Amino acid sequence: MRLTGAAAGHAAMLGFSALVAGSFSLGAIAAPHVDPGVISALRFVVAALILAAAARAAGGDLRTPLRHAPWRWLVLGGLMAAYFVLMFEGLKTAPAISTAAVFTLTPIMAAGFGWLFLRQRLTGRMTVALTLGAAGALWVIFRADLGALLRFEIGRGEAVYFWGCACHAAYTALVRKLNRGEGPLVSTFLTMSAGALVLFVWSARAILATDWAALPAIVWITLAYVSIAATATTSYLVQFASFRLPAAKVMAYTYLVPSWVILWELAVHGTLPPALVAGGVALTCAALWMLLKD
Repeated sequence: MRLTGAAAGHAAMLGFSALVAGSFSLGAIAAPHVDPGVISALRFVVAALILAAAARAAGGDLRTPLRHAPWRWLVLGGLMAAYFVLMFEGLKTAPAISTAAVFTLTPIMAAGFGWLFLRQRLTGRMTVALTLGAAGALWVIFRADLGALLRFEIGRGEAVYFWGCACHAAYTALVRKLNRGEGPLVSTFLTMSAGALVLFVWSARAILATDWAALPAIVWITLAYVSIAATATTSYLVQFASFRLPAAKVMAYTYLVPSWVILWELAVHGTLPPALVAGGVALTCAALWMLLKD
């Protein structure tokens, strides 16, 4: 079934939400064994190689975009590099479901950046939906503990990852703002390449100090997954959808991520969250439904 226009954008983001969720569950297992900058640098290199092959096969021009404001790719690549590093840093201490809930705060931030960079305006219903989704996210982040919520007792991992999500939200709006006619494959390849460059400079010492032979198998499994599924594929899907949907609607699909993470956690660990936490997930799903209605 061939989808076009907005329908294709929605389908892309549905796949995005499912693939992103896997990186939380696997990343939480691998995070204690490797430096966040090291695994992020490797994932960007692998993703860039895959995207380069795909772009060339599709007849994409990888050189011309570098002649027109090449700084654009450093901005976009730097934002994505910051997002992934902060994600792994956060997963060292925060549970997968909590970090996934933090990720669902991205749409409300994306709406702000969408207005700032693109002058995209929110309807009343979208504002209510974003508020509802944020409330559901906070309920999960504070583990359904009203006292902790009132005292604003947020964990270090969740706080670190929040800033990564802010970078992701800015990236979503800037993809369209900085585009000069490049297709999603070419644009994503250049973004990943610039991100790899930023990360290799940032993490040079950690990369040289890593004992590669001593890394457990889960690190390599996670690297393969996050490089192919949760970096190359999802970055392409976000860029693909960003040309077809408003920034807030693109990131609305992050509201599905906690639900997907629950399924991943059930498959990987055989565990389910408390019923009260699941109530917060239900709120985020309701917010998604409201955002996707025209």
